[in-house]
Amino acid sequence: MIRMPQALAALAFAAGLSACAAAPAHAPTALAEPDSPSFVPPEIDGYLTANDLDGAALIGPPPAPDSPRGRADAQRFEETRSLEGTDRWAKAAADADLWGGKALKGYACASGLDISPQTTPVTAHILERAEQDVRTVSTPAKDHYARLRPLIGNDKPVCVPRAPWMEINASYPSGHSMTGWAWALILVELAPDKAGPLLAAGKEMGESRVICGMHYPSDVEAGRDLAAAMVARMRANPAFRADMDKARREVARLKAPPSGCGA
Repeated sequence: MIRMPQALAALAFAAGLSACAAAPAHAPTALAEPDSPSFVPPEIDGYLTANDLDGAALIGPPPAPDSPRGRADAQRFEETRSLEGTDRWAKAAADADLWGGKALKGYACASGLDISPQTTPVTAHILERAEQDVRTVSTPAKDHYARLRPLIGNDKPVCVPRAPWMEINASYPSGHSMTGWAWALILVELAPDKAGPLLAAGKEMGESRVICGMHYPSDVEAGRDLAAAMVARMRANPAFRADMDKARREVARLKAPPSGCGA
């Protein structure tokens, strides 16, 4: 049996004290990830508000642990621990770096488009704002379903350093998977002729979360589903549409391929 971590138990107790008797406390609570190497304080505003999309209702609950899907999730976590030390393990660690540039570099290398804050600042800013929208849309769903991450309750390897926030930030849906798929969908609108490699890069980023040990496959799929709904909702935002018009012109001007992509 997996015991509830002390941090999680304390959080649940505190929530119980402050909640009304008719409303049970949920744990874990989705928080920002200050100990994550990829964390940047959310000073950038997204395009959406918390009232624009009901993420919890859209994705529904995660599979029960004793259901066939829940058991398959757990088995996949066990199987992917054998990838520690491989190139795919290293790629999963790079894909975790949303703000340091490594994750975005994957899209540039996959598509041959030199997308970066330096070469395409408008495009990069759209993606940064979209990542903030992921936090806005996914946090209520994470809080509502309160699913523990697969690494909690064991000492098996994961591709990034373990940190206290992992015990508190819920697993379902995967925010990184949601970001990766949202980025792919946005970039495809800017460069439709690169749809294949861009969508493949977005899918790979989600799969990296399973390989890393940070999420179950069903977390990743829920993240993709919610990302598609989020981007659809963003298209109704005038500021998003205006930024996308600028970004299309910016991407169309790209000539040189990205550097540092290897063979």
